[in-house]
Amino acid sequence: MHTTIGALAARAEHTLLRVEGRVLHVILNRPQVLNALHPPAHFELAEIFDAFAVDGDLWIAVVRGAGGRSFCAGTDLKALAAGGRDEYPPSGFAGLTRRFDLEKPVVAAVNGLALGGGLEIALACDLIVAAEHARFGFPEPRVGLAAMGGGVHRLVRQLPDKVAMGLLLTGRQFSAQEGLAYGLVNEVVPGERLDLAVEGWVEDMLACAPLALRATKQVARRNLDHAALADAIGVDYPAVGRMLASEDAVEGPRAFAEKRAPRWRGR
Repeated sequence: MHTTIGALAARAEHTLLRVEGRVLHVILNRPQVLNALHPPAHFELAEIFDAFAVDGDLWIAVVRGAGGRSFCAGTDLKALAAGGRDEYPPSGFAGLTRRFDLEKPVVAAVNGLALGGGLEIALACDLIVAAEHARFGFPEPRVGLAAMGGGVHRLVRQLPDKVAMGLLLTGRQFSAQEGLAYGLVNEVVPGERLDLAVEGWVEDMLACAPLALRATKQVARRNLDHAALADAIGVDYPAVGRMLASEDAVEGPRAFAEKRAPRWRGR
């Protein structure tokens, strides 16, 4: 395991980490509270995603929850009610929801409940693959709160207005199949096939040049900062420059001409 990630894995209390080739698997490991998170978990995850962001050998991250019941049930309300403080790192809930500069792809493997902050984590990921029994929702208004970790902001951008507002103003849950119909979820599979489905998406991404994926993600996300299409296209995106100047930009066309699979270096 990579040095920094290995050190984090050795002292992690609320997560489990596994590296498979170019992929970092981050498992939220608080199954006794349905993987609900409290401040120590948020700051631990922030360190993990900090390390992932700068590790040149890790190209993709997959986030999931421990156990088969829950991806993440949001904020640990029992810890909060017991006098805990609702604190987050600058990068947000789970160290991810306010991390707007992460160019590497992140996949949410939703293996159960994704409620409140759990749905905020999933929405902050680039892809969502869900088990059939997964449930999503923002129940915060039912306990006197609101999904202010980015959930309200993302949902109204990613769904039609009335669909988003209907979910936000009722606290209703929705199924994985409904999420697929809404366009929030990329694929829904039986629970026992979740790992295989996630692996399929990851393999397809690994077939692409990593710097090309980072350039694509940066442009896709940052272009929304501009209302006019002409303005968005005219912006200088740093990740595009890095992609064009890379060894992989030479390797791709060469491999195509030589009728072989490209050997990506990520540089």
